[in-house]
Amino acid sequence: MIKVLRATNMDKCIGCSSCTLACARLVHKTLSWEKAGIRIHSPGGLSTGFEATYCLACDPAPCIEPCPTAALVQRKGGGIIFKSRLCIHCGKCAKACPIGAIYFDPEKNIPIFCLHCGKCVAFCPHGCLELVEIPSKEHTK
Repeated sequence: MIKVLRATNMDKCIGCSSCTLACARLVHKTLSWEKAGIRIHSPGGLSTGFEATYCLACDPAPCIEPCPTAALVQRKGGGIIFKSRLCIHCGKCAKACPIGAIYFDPEKNIPIFCLHCGKCVAFCPHGCLELVEIPSKEHTK
């Protein structure tokens, strides 16, 4: 079993972005709203509710193929693992993500994405996020 982040109760989200700041601070060691693996936004103002953008743990992940150095590898069960020493800072992974879940930090020259660590979950005051266990493909065969 692997764990992945899911935004299961976004109807309760008030747009406080506590999860975003928790991720930025605890995981990516910054205080930037943009430099987090999860970002909260509203598609049409406060009356339309909020959405969370984060790595959906694709399997296969479309961001891996354009990486010329194999700095991104498929995580078992979905998602990606980043090997920073192999990254040449081209940004092709961010361009390939179909939902815009990878932010390419121009200052640090690295991709920032959800690691499915779950650190953001505890900071959501309304329980909109959860870390759920899913069977990996190896266990389902």
